[in-house]
Amino acid sequence: MSNLLKTVVISSLSKVFADEEAIDPLLKKASAFSNETYAYQIAYRSPSLMKAVRVSVRSELAEAISVRTVGLAPSELPWMHDADRHVLRTTPGLYPDPLYPIDEQEGLTLFPGQWRALWVTVSLDGSQAAGQYEIEVQFDNEQGECLASEKMVLEIIGAKLPEQKLIHTEWFHTDCLAVQYGVEVFSERHWELIDRYVDTAVRHGVNMILTPVFTPPLDTAVGGERPTVQLVDVEQTGSSYRFGFDKLRRWVELCSKRGIRYFEFSHLFTQWGAKHAPKIMADVDGEYKRIFGWDTDANGEAYRGFLEQFLRELVGFIRDNGLEQRSFFHNSDEPRMADMEQYRKISEFTRKHLQGFPIIDALSDYAFYEKGLVERPIPASNHIEPFIENGVKPLWTYYCVSQRNLVSNRFFNMPSARNRIIGMQLYKFDAEGFLHWGYNFWFSQYSRKPINPFVNTDANHSFPSGDAFLVYPGEEGPIESIRMEVFYEALQDLRALQLLESYIGKERVVALLEEDLEQPITFSEYPRSAEWLLAKREQLNRLIAQHAQG
Repeated sequence: MSNLLKTVVISSLSKVFADEEAIDPLLKKASAFSNETYAYQIAYRSPSLMKAVRVSVRSELAEAISVRTVGLAPSELPWMHDADRHVLRTTPGLYPDPLYPIDEQEGLTLFPGQWRALWVTVSLDGSQAAGQYEIEVQFDNEQGECLASEKMVLEIIGAKLPEQKLIHTEWFHTDCLAVQYGVEVFSERHWELIDRYVDTAVRHGVNMILTPVFTPPLDTAVGGERPTVQLVDVEQTGSSYRFGFDKLRRWVELCSKRGIRYFEFSHLFTQWGAKHAPKIMADVDGEYKRIFGWDTDANGEAYRGFLEQFLRELVGFIRDNGLEQRSFFHNSDEPRMADMEQYRKISEFTRKHLQGFPIIDALSDYAFYEKGLVERPIPASNHIEPFIENGVKPLWTYYCVSQRNLVSNRFFNMPSARNRIIGMQLYKFDAEGFLHWGYNFWFSQYSRKPINPFVNTDANHSFPSGDAFLVYPGEEGPIESIRMEVFYEALQDLRALQLLESYIGKERVVALLEEDLEQPITFSEYPRSAEWLLAKREQLNRLIAQHAQG
């Protein structure tokens, strides 16, 4: 700290607003496992405008450390009228979210009287020895004079987090990628971008990927179309079809190389009712045209005949490429009670042709499961209780725009602790999987038009900012967000709990989590404070360190 620049070290769970005093508890020391990604922040405020400020790091861990600046993103719709008040703000304005690399030439700009923050990431890969490491981050002006420096100590614990077991998908919208970057779908430039976005997703705990065998029928206006992103080539001759899997094979190889384990093939029927077919393009007598879509009856002979031929060939592709244990299917997204009879019809059809493969769908009415219409339901986190009470296994969950009361979520205006608590909840209830619909949805609601995610963060005034995407489109690839980093911290918490369980058992771990709480942890009951979460994680680390040392 200096008279010219005020600085303070704070945790990754703080959100630093430009117009609000940074009063969160100071962070001086923390611990992490030898293969963990650890992050913290340095908040700073200058009394005057300063440009070309340089940031440097001094530490034995310097090679593992990166420093980014926390950018501000606009939000016109941070909050819905029927949401709870467990939020930081309800007002429109600028919210801390994107994490920008610091330009080596331009350095930092310090704005007069505004609080801003650096995001410091320590990416440990298991090669660093256990011990205490000091990290010093220094701010220098353009003349090389020190404006301020801050130190903290990170202890590396001599133990490794186990591999992630949770199946985690953030729906990847390849059409948004093509539109935002102005590239032809599945051109070499598009494949290059796909690779970069998949890599970023995997590094943040995503191990399942939405695979667009046909253009996914998701968040599309009835009668409307999204840009075609179809990995399977189709050639139609009368009522017979030939299928080409070259692009799908390339997709599988690319994703597998990056670390994707599971492939969820895109939905075979439209959203919110399953009454129609997704958009499917084919070569017909030399013309490339749409052969199925909103005008197709999902129960009609033409589409059923197509699916019979397609699923037979796709299952053959899966088996030929050793993907039997890595493949999941979807029928239709978010069917409602009024859609149950239609969902039953399509479910009976797909089960007959996909025997042995898991079919997963986001739906929140327990009756769908109770009546045997879906074997692996994915209930929303605010509708999960009946599934837990009835012992549904394997258990999955998801959240989106509607989960804005009591439960965990990651909107701009929510405390980061509300984002991160999901890891402990998933652990307690033995969740097999977690799904979210918006890795990079850069369209307006119903995909009516593209939006600029640096300006429009609410799907054109439809979803609270922070629901539709986790990453921003940088020039050469994804710009990550605070929300993405904190969600990955939740996944690391989950792995830490599983590691402790290997030493003392599940029952004792859950008891430890809840030992100082008035109510047991559920998806709607949990400690709200960042201080509790950080202290609990340090307690877990200490216990694991003791057991690891024998």
